[in-house]
Amino acid sequence: MKLHDLAPNPGSKKNRKRVGRGISAGQGKTAGRGTKGAGARSGEGGHAYRQGGNLPFFRRLPFLRGEGFTPPNQVFYNEVNLDQIAQAFQANADITPEALDQAHLLRDPRNPVAVLGRGEVTVAIKVRVHRISAGAKAKIEKAGGSVELIA
Repeated sequence: MKLHDLAPNPGSKKNRKRVGRGISAGQGKTAGRGTKGAGARSGEGGHAYRQGGNLPFFRRLPFLRGEGFTPPNQVFYNEVNLDQIAQAFQANADITPEALDQAHLLRDPRNPVAVLGRGEVTVAIKVRVHRISAGAKAKIEKAGGSVELIA
């Protein structure tokens, strides 16, 4: 086989339709564009911003999501309550995000941890988390535990 023997498969290539070349060609006169109207004019379609009287898409965008755009840098916390901690840990336990993850109390271990104040703590525990509510902190310290925030 030589280079001049190469050819596409039969029927895989079609000649393009040459429009506007007289009535005998089958696509003369209006050349398949119908009669009058925006579709018959050259440059039809226009630019993406034009929507023929409607409010253009890019001007509508922020309103499509309620109150403006969704903030790109939102932080989602793993929320853990005191009653969950009391069930999963013994006295003098060192509670860190890693320990909470091993106890299967975190939804997504990549996110920071926040401790909330639902429930009671009766034993002293050491808590090292990213955030803690004022009520949870008071309950832990009242039971003899300590709270440390990590960045």
